Amino acid sequence: MTAWELFTDLGFMCLLLLVGTWLRARVRVLQALFLPASLIAGMLGLVLGPNGFGVVPFSESLADYSGILIAVVFAAMPFTSRLGSFSQAVRNVAATWATFQSVVILYWGVGLLFSLGIITMLFPMMDIPDGFGLMLAAGFMGGHGTAAAIADVYGDRWVEAQALGMTAATVGIVVAIVGGILLIKYESQRGRTSYLQKFSDLPQELRTGMVHPDRRQSVGKSPVSTMSIDPLVYHAGVILAVSAVAYLIAEWISQAAGGLSVPTFSVAFLLAILVVLVMRATKASRHFDVQLFERTSSSASDLLVAFGVASISPDIVVSYAGPLALLLTFGVVFIASYYFLVAKRTFTDHPVEQSLFLWGVHTGTVAMGIAVLRIVDPEMKSKTLDYYGVAYVPIGFVDIAIIAVLPVLVIAGWAWTTALVLTAVGIAIITLAKLTFARTPAAAQTEKV
Repeated sequence: MTAWELFTDLGFMCLLLLVGTWLRARVRVLQALFLPASLIAGMLGLVLGPNGFGVVPFSESLADYSGILIAVVFAAMPFTSRLGSFSQAVRNVAATWATFQSVVILYWGVGLLFSLGIITMLFPMMDIPDGFGLMLAAGFMGGHGTAAAIADVYGDRWVEAQALGMTAATVGIVVAIVGGILLIKYESQRGRTSYLQKFSDLPQELRTGMVHPDRRQSVGKSPVSTMSIDPLVYHAGVILAVSAVAYLIAEWISQAAGGLSVPTFSVAFLLAILVVLVMRATKASRHFDVQLFERTSSSASDLLVAFGVASISPDIVVSYAGPLALLLTFGVVFIASYYFLVAKRTFTDHPVEQSLFLWGVHTGTVAMGIAVLRIVDPEMKSKTLDYYGVAYVPIGFVDIAIIAVLPVLVIAGWAWTTALVLTAVGIAIITLAKLTFARTPAAAQTEKV
């Protein structure tokens, strides 16, 4: 990849973002769906890019940008975080960890159980591999990267694994978007969203995305003179520098650990916390503006969503169409049930916003979770990403262990045992969380489905 390819990829995506903004302002259907310009741009990139009609000449690195931009988004969090009291933050992070960790473990467990117990019975002539159920979590929850990792473990033992995983990941993106919009309309119409009114009551400027001149607000105040450095470069430079160093650290850890993959965005978040603590200790933080950090983060989020959607591969060969459709349908039912019966009743702060983010993450990817969240919380006031950023540190290590070890156990003939253990552990975590973080009766009544 050359510097000019990076330049043109970014330029074409920015053009699509402008077109997406114009379409949102003009097309009533897009306004009714409340799609952000970044999502529209991603869809245009999918249709017009190399995975579609090939009109927009994106480079072969199109799919790589999401991983980079996720690191930037999480590196910005500590610079924009307003977690409040320490005790409340710990409680919210703990609830976030338990809810997300349990669904991660359950996804792998129940996916295997459903495949081993139901799909193999319904399709006895197809010789369904024991690891077929892994495709649910690998595609819906892990995305194309995890699907590729699982397929790599299987290698020649199961050559169809990559096609199945990639197809599941592509379907998951669509489920994340369409299902997310339906859930948002459902929740907002019942007055359960904190920052989004009913769709029918939204001001015209929120529908179109264009703000009237009389109601426009400043995006920040510059703490530096433009004679020295531009304030946008000044703030974005800090976040990009943290992201770059985090990548080097993650690569070093991976090599030192014998090739074990370490998420760059998790390292970026931890490194950013350290930088913020140093800035506060030295009182350097007074030379920065939180709003400008927020704008940097939001810009990265827009690009993240746009590139993430545009990089989908719609022409993946679908193997085992019947079993795969049944498995993915079961996955949608499972995560919808988890959303209503578990997530909304366990999160202690902004349960709807956090549950919608969970929906997006565990049907699509983190990028889709952010896309869904930004519709109901465009200013990120719910602190959902702040809590998730901290909670993901232990979740990430569990993810790594599962992806590395689980296929090996299944190949070795331990599929049933592993599935039962994972399901039991997932249930135990969420049961303990519900007992520990149960909301008050009044709160529970407010969120009752």
